[in-house]
Amino acid sequence: MNSYKDRLHELIPGGAHTYSRGDDQFPENAPSILERGEGCYVFDDQGRKFLDFGMGLRSVNIGYGNKEIADACYAEILKGNNLTRASMTELAAAELMVDLLPSVEMVKFAKHGSAVTSAAVKLARAYTGRKYIAVPYEQPFFSYDDWFIGSTVLERGIPSEFGQFTCKFHYNDIQSLQLLFDQYPDQIAGVIMEPTTTVGPVNDFLHQVKDLCHRNGAVFILDEMITGFRWDLRGAQSYFDIEPDLCTFGKAMANGFAVAALGGKREIMKIGGILEEGAERVFLTSTTHGAEMSALGAFIKTVEVLQRDNVVQHFWDFGKRLTDGMNNISNGLGLANNFYVEGFACSPNYVVKDAEHNVSLPLRTLFAQEMIKNGVMMPYLALSYAHQDKELALTLDAVQASLEVVKKALEGNIGEFLKSKVIKPVFRKYN
Repeated sequence: MNSYKDRLHELIPGGAHTYSRGDDQFPENAPSILERGEGCYVFDDQGRKFLDFGMGLRSVNIGYGNKEIADACYAEILKGNNLTRASMTELAAAELMVDLLPSVEMVKFAKHGSAVTSAAVKLARAYTGRKYIAVPYEQPFFSYDDWFIGSTVLERGIPSEFGQFTCKFHYNDIQSLQLLFDQYPDQIAGVIMEPTTTVGPVNDFLHQVKDLCHRNGAVFILDEMITGFRWDLRGAQSYFDIEPDLCTFGKAMANGFAVAALGGKREIMKIGGILEEGAERVFLTSTTHGAEMSALGAFIKTVEVLQRDNVVQHFWDFGKRLTDGMNNISNGLGLANNFYVEGFACSPNYVVKDAEHNVSLPLRTLFAQEMIKNGVMMPYLALSYAHQDKELALTLDAVQASLEVVKKALEGNIGEFLKSKVIKPVFRKYN
């Protein structure tokens, strides 16, 4: 084993601080540790350079090490970074969120997505006085907190009763959600969901969910961790013309700096406040570093760059060219049914299937392995403003070479080509 890999696992459970960075998510020829990033490239401890499509687990949307954003962050550090009372930077960031998003009348900042999604759930329960929360089966992650993880196969360490109040429905199937409201009348506090999957809402699904929530006295929550600052500057809620009661953001808010936000209607958000004398308190979320000035300065500057450079349009344009290019290569090799890119151009997704047209983790691992051999790290497709024409050409060359190997594996024995353990789902019961 690589010495860094040994040291990581000796000191850090899982070898990283989020399971999505774990060894079991990458082929074995992937670098086990990275030293730095620059634009859309990353460099390992040996100085090897890889074109990256992971982009900090989708959190980096402008580019690694962007000096303009880093300078804005540094200027806030020199102001003291974390003061004893609320800062002017904190107020400016809150005003920016409220001005940017029509659905947001108040906002609470935190450092990561789980904190704000759990806060949204707490608000929905406090506002309605109910226990149950509904989430879609098709959207795999909302929080590391017990209310959500207890509803997955990862039950160890969580009292069984915690997950029983999280119930599930199918995205784009309004009847499955109606059945939950029928099964738990006047008991569902809220529905929390991402605005889209790879297929997007059909038959006005998001508006149907919102209407169903409101008819049943539940809170409608949109989680924009992935879609925010990528589908549209104002989030996928703007792209799909839907206004939630509460919404959560993170990841691409600040080009990789740690910022997350819960926002929404004043009527609901204010119950986490302290001004209403005599009202029973809701301990919403309270974090020493939630309003750290450096990260909020990065957020403010990131929004400026997104607006000035029309970055979101770049995601759509580059993603369209990348999707078309990868699919054209696959079609040309006769692999249209085994490898294809789907989804929204601003956030595409590639699918790898075996000869029987079943999704194949072994073949996905082989593709990722070959891409790394060709200098591209592509665990999934997260685009950034740093991905430009040069990177598109490099990527498509790597895809051509990698899919030629995938084709040989499909025609023969994958064991002749796969030199790695197969990547595994994050959400699995056993290691």
